[in-house]
Amino acid sequence: MRAVLQRVTAGKVAIDGRIHGEIGRGFVVLLGIHGDDTEAIADFFAEKIVNLRVFEDEAGKMNRSLLDTGGSILLVSQFTLYADCSHGRRPSFIEAARPEKAIPLYERMIAKLRGFGIRVETGEFGADMQVEIANDGPVTILLDSNEIYRKKAP
Repeated sequence: MRAVLQRVTAGKVAIDGRIHGEIGRGFVVLLGIHGDDTEAIADFFAEKIVNLRVFEDEAGKMNRSLLDTGGSILLVSQFTLYADCSHGRRPSFIEAARPEKAIPLYERMIAKLRGFGIRVETGEFGADMQVEIANDGPVTILLDSNEIYRKKAP
């Protein structure tokens, strides 16, 4: 699993010219699901995302989490995070999970994030979406399950 987290002052996703999801302060999360991903990885990512301390405290230090700030998440599926550009000029997406596996994991992620009491807005899996991101900082964090889960499995 790969997730690009962008701390935002606002984010929204539109489909066919209509706003499908919109948030204020929080994270826009672009989520790519790998063919080998599991429910345990989705659960781990959800917990990691809501507890990352990248929001400023009273002293201006990144010391508060999404749970601490009451922020929201805009979660957008993005299989292109698994683009393999190592050969030629046309990316291969063979490592990205097929929809029959990815959709349940995407839905699990939504449920797990909401289970923490976080307001979660979403895009639509497989849709052509236009995403607007007002990156705050800018603060952008890349989570990769090969780096943070498989090497340090709970």
